[in-house]
Amino acid sequence: MKSLVVYYSLEGNTAMIAEKLGEALGAELLRLEPERAYPDKGASKFLWGGKSAVMGEKPALRPYSFLPENYDCIIIGFPVWAGTFAPPIRSFVLENPDDFKGKLLAAYACEAGSGGERALQKLKKLLGIEAFTAEMILIDPKDRPSDGNDARFREFCRKLKTAGENVLV
Repeated sequence: MKSLVVYYSLEGNTAMIAEKLGEALGAELLRLEPERAYPDKGASKFLWGGKSAVMGEKPALRPYSFLPENYDCIIIGFPVWAGTFAPPIRSFVLENPDDFKGKLLAAYACEAGSGGERALQKLKKLLGIEAFTAEMILIDPKDRPSDGNDARFREFCRKLKTAGENVLV
């Protein structure tokens, strides 16, 4: 099964997990970058990012290459901002509205506190799906490694590998 991890990362948590998924699943990576970077320090990080997320903004993205026909599975990764997914994910989904049909879809959220469940629900709604093949929520995986995060990661990969085996049958 050919997989792609599409992700946006501000502080490196989501990127670290994307790289681990690439290794564990043999997935390719597509890092989304807004044309205008979000602040990554101080109060402006929370004000700018939170406002952008709450308002449902769709930032312009730097050019990227995405050929959906090359993939059986698309995994979407994001940090949780104000109880939702980071705005670059919204831009990507809306720029490629028909490219998720017929694919195994999975998602993961990296959060510092809470909001991951709600963010995953909002992403399902945007994608027009009832459920992901696999989903996981990790608490600051880069800065606060834990056995719980490791167990969730292993289970996420197991679900995707099992689903992939069923697709190939």
